[in-house]
Amino acid sequence: MNIDSTTSQLVLAIDTSTDMLACAVAELVPGQAGADVRVLATGDHLCRRQANVELVSTCQDTLARAGRSMDDVDAVLVGRGPGSFTGVRIGIATAKGLACGLERPLFGTSTLDAVAWGVWRSGVRGLVGVVGDAMRREVYPALYQVGEAGPERLFDVESVSKVPAAVSAWAGRADHDQIMLAGDGLKKYRVQFEAAGFSRFADEDAWNPTGEGLLRALAAERVAAHVGSGDATAPAQSGDPALVLPVYTRLSDAEENEAKRLGLKEPATVATTGCDDALADRHLQLRPMNVNDVAAVAALEGEVFAPSNHTPWSARLFSDDLAEPGHIWWVAHDEGQIVGYAGAVMAGGDAQVSNVAVAEGHRREGIAGRLLARVTYDAQMLGAATSSLEVDAENAAAQRLYAQLGYREVGRRPNYYGKGHDALIMEAQLPLVTPSRHDTPDPHASVRPWPIVAAPRSDEEAAAIAGAGPLILAIESSCDETAMAIIDGAGQIVANVVATQIDFHARFGGVVPEIASRKHTEAVVGVYEETMAQAGAHFGVDTLVPADLAAVGVTQGPGLVGALVVGIAFAKGLAAGSDLPLIGVDHLEGHLFANLFETPDLRPPFVASLVSGGHTMLVHVRDWGDYEVLGQTIDDAVGEAFDKVAKALGLGYPGGPVISRLAAKGNKKAIHFPRAMMHSGDYSFSLSGLKTSVITYINNENKAGRPINLPDLAASFEAAVIDVQVAKAVDAVRQTGAKDFCVGGGVAANPQLREAYKRRFGHMGVRVTVPPLSACTDNAAMIALVAKRRFDRGELSDLHMDADPNMSL
Repeated sequence: MNIDSTTSQLVLAIDTSTDMLACAVAELVPGQAGADVRVLATGDHLCRRQANVELVSTCQDTLARAGRSMDDVDAVLVGRGPGSFTGVRIGIATAKGLACGLERPLFGTSTLDAVAWGVWRSGVRGLVGVVGDAMRREVYPALYQVGEAGPERLFDVESVSKVPAAVSAWAGRADHDQIMLAGDGLKKYRVQFEAAGFSRFADEDAWNPTGEGLLRALAAERVAAHVGSGDATAPAQSGDPALVLPVYTRLSDAEENEAKRLGLKEPATVATTGCDDALADRHLQLRPMNVNDVAAVAALEGEVFAPSNHTPWSARLFSDDLAEPGHIWWVAHDEGQIVGYAGAVMAGGDAQVSNVAVAEGHRREGIAGRLLARVTYDAQMLGAATSSLEVDAENAAAQRLYAQLGYREVGRRPNYYGKGHDALIMEAQLPLVTPSRHDTPDPHASVRPWPIVAAPRSDEEAAAIAGAGPLILAIESSCDETAMAIIDGAGQIVANVVATQIDFHARFGGVVPEIASRKHTEAVVGVYEETMAQAGAHFGVDTLVPADLAAVGVTQGPGLVGALVVGIAFAKGLAAGSDLPLIGVDHLEGHLFANLFETPDLRPPFVASLVSGGHTMLVHVRDWGDYEVLGQTIDDAVGEAFDKVAKALGLGYPGGPVISRLAAKGNKKAIHFPRAMMHSGDYSFSLSGLKTSVITYINNENKAGRPINLPDLAASFEAAVIDVQVAKAVDAVRQTGAKDFCVGGGVAANPQLREAYKRRFGHMGVRVTVPPLSACTDNAAMIALVAKRRFDRGELSDLHMDADPNMSL
């Protein structure tokens, strides 16, 4: 659906990238000179760290003051930053939810452009320098030439700079005394600019982005993109909410540190690669290429391209290219053997793909698409908005792959691969789009149409969907999985989708919160669409639509705050856009309810052990919703201890599955490790001392030059953990008199722990329930179970709900 070029269209604009919550409702009215912006109401106000609480209600209030409702909105517009990382994501995730709920297009624009338009609106003309606050004593500098028609960019893409460097760059201009400064960065750094001789400052009311500024920036972008087309209001963007992402100007801290390491001309270590595959016994991991990979990559290059006219790169060429700034390379490997690689080079705002290759025995496994996703993700973080590549005009299979990812043909290079072998030039907007089951890739289309229109339904199909209700959509984003599920009125899960980020975190030996939050923002719309399509297939239609749902449930906490806010913001936007009730869910309660998948007749009271990467606790479930935490860890969680020991051994991330596989081959009595607090007389746990003991053992053996028997060490460590967990669980069951014992959390997938519980409680006549393996790790199906119970009881949340990272049972 596009903005109509002949009639006025109502646009809801929002931005939360700064301390100013910007919101406006306006009509975009077509005219001979372009699109005119007629603001009907604004809701701009200062809102420090409360954006996720106030944004949706501000949208509703602003629409009401404009005399309009959500149903009247024709399109949603959001400021993409740059700005506060969390703030930008709150705005974008909310806007994505609104667009999906309303089934309307979503557009994005630069927050810096919005500020420049605000300065224009205040009457300023001439040179304008916008100084956005980037934290870390950095700013987002943006220079404009502002005329009567509006501001014109004097830069290509948004960037970040240390304050002294930004001041120096502008002070070195011959016309620096003509620059009028604005932007929220001046609240901190005005004195530095004044010390450099700058004396012209816009009124402080024009330092922050406004809803009107966003709208004028979008209108100007459309005119610029369609000059001469006669279509002044047709969007330059597709309107697909999956493609609207924050304006990134840097990698995360973890990625920046890694990039520095990878650029060193010295052998890579486990700390650099993130995993020792031979020890970990892992398959098809992806990670950035390092200097130790170049020989294997060059060999694979020769094998793949030997039959073609392509001249293979040598190891020297790969090594030299790897060290160049702005050159990005990733590899796929199976137990240490390189089976694929992909690379790209930054060229302004475009990531030019150098090569993609997969070993013959590993083709048709989705590796090429995954590699391109990682390469272009890194490029996005460095400011790329598009990706381009060349492909042999006769390589139909590769063309189909690239078309599915969103690439389209934009040109041709005759004889590029030799006489008679032309190259097609293909280009895609970032992020790459992986089509859902119901999409039909079109190699000549740059983007898929949005919204995806559901096919007409028969009366029987409509009746089947209505009869299965109420249908509740549940969303989970507490850590590094973006997950959604739909549950019907009978408690059956009719859709369950999980998008994992393990490949992105494995190279760091654990979850990087900033990357997790970024990936949730990218994945949330795709997961939503696939969940609705999966539920649609259950009912024999192509996809469900928001009107089919009865409520939206979402994990409120506990978890990583940056990850939680994305799921909550999307859920709130979706609920507001589709006029559905919202239900906040405790993530830990979800792990308790996951046991119902294995034992549907499970009823309280019972005792449960929650063991995961972030939690280790014993809970007396007196009734559903009535929980007594008997005791929990005073330091590390079980899953955290597994990951840290695995990292110390170079076994990669996540550590639990690797330790478990090794332990199955070892002697658990080979090494004695402490059983901390096993006889403490309470239900508290401590894993820090055990972790330290294992790491000390590793260091001592290494210093003595003795080889470590990994299976024995893993088995001995695992036994020390299990002994304490089982002993305290037995005490809790005896104290409470419970006849049922349950387990929840990611560590509940550990086969030795599951067996130890069953063996010990079997002798006591206590029934043991452990969830299916798929329900142990984070998922939305368990969140759906809790959401349904709360919906049935009328326990709803309001749209002011925010993330609670420390939420307790």
